[in-house]
Amino acid sequence: MKALIIDDERLARKELISLLEKHEDIEVVGEAANADEAEALIAEKKPDLLFLDINMPGRDGFQLLNALDHAPHVIFVTAYDEHAIHAFQVNALDYVLKPIDPARLEAALAKVPPTSSEDLPQRDMLHEQDQIFLKDGEKCWFVTLKDVRVFESEGNYIRVRFSDQKPLVLRSLNKLEEKLDPLVFFRASRKHIINLRWVDKIEPWFNGGLMVKLKPHDKTPATPPGAAPNVETIEVSRRQAARFKELLSL
Repeated sequence: MKALIIDDERLARKELISLLEKHEDIEVVGEAANADEAEALIAEKKPDLLFLDINMPGRDGFQLLNALDHAPHVIFVTAYDEHAIHAFQVNALDYVLKPIDPARLEAALAKVPPTSSEDLPQRDMLHEQDQIFLKDGEKCWFVTLKDVRVFESEGNYIRVRFSDQKPLVLRSLNKLEEKLDPLVFFRASRKHIINLRWVDKIEPWFNGGLMVKLKPHDKTPATPPGAAPNVETIEVSRRQAARFKELLSL
């Protein structure tokens, strides 16, 4: 079983590697000092198991898990016990406190299920009929991609707009773009990816850009008499306007 150790303390990583040497069925394939390093290693090494610290510089362990499309099994290894309830809410196998007791580590490893060829496959490309799971705070949604009108970048998060909902999820717009069908989802600008199925009108805009007006969704509030219509608009940057025209031309 391939394991990855994620902890900002180098000595803590070395201690855990030493303790795992007696477990011949565990192969440590890498170590990371923060969530960014870990996310890249997880994509590269595809580990079966994470030994994950919680409090780290930048994103913490929970934020890392939330950013993964498919998380491996997780054993939290941390110096603090106040996160235990949250750890089990994200389906962690166990929660081991530092300094690590070898017997306690062995008990945690006993909870790791054997690897199986029947594990769910990874989705290399997301198509419009695929469904995605979204969680924002206490609210959860299971959404078909064709119903998502816009993905909007807000710092390290993405605002996902569908129906009358707009949850905020921890994700990189650049990484999301790599997984979306480019014939359906178009990178309109640095901040936006739009679903071309929702485009209603296109108008010239400043500096050679375009302004895209989207179709109203089924829960769009009715426009009061005399008021301007409530239209959702997205600007296509000048840089992307030529690609946009080419993609939608005969």
